[in-house]
Amino acid sequence: MSDLKDPRVLFAAERTLLAWSRTSLALIAFGFLVERSGILLTEFLPTSVNTSSAVITFWLGLAFIALGVFAASYSSRQYMTVLKALNPSELPQGYATKGGLIINGVVALLGAILAVGLYVSRA
Repeated sequence: MSDLKDPRVLFAAERTLLAWSRTSLALIAFGFLVERSGILLTEFLPTSVNTSSAVITFWLGLAFIALGVFAASYSSRQYMTVLKALNPSELPQGYATKGGLIINGVVALLGAILAVGLYVSRA
């Protein structure tokens, strides 16, 4: 990727990965909030309106959760590509480069479990 022989390249890639991790967590949390708002709508809206609103909020919430899972997975893949392209001189000696990747993978896995659990509980 680069011949800068500068460890700041790795740290910039790592910061980018962690920014995507925060974004995916926010998308998953927002999706859960939207999905659960359907419960609130069923309490306050008339029966004719609340059924369609609950269905819309359910699918919209699942879409946001799926987007968060995709963001975490795709950013992990991109980070692995950057790691493979770096020269050994760009990696600080003894520095663990996989920590952010593991965290992002766990976020993606837990988001997928949440989406499946919400879908199964809905059925």
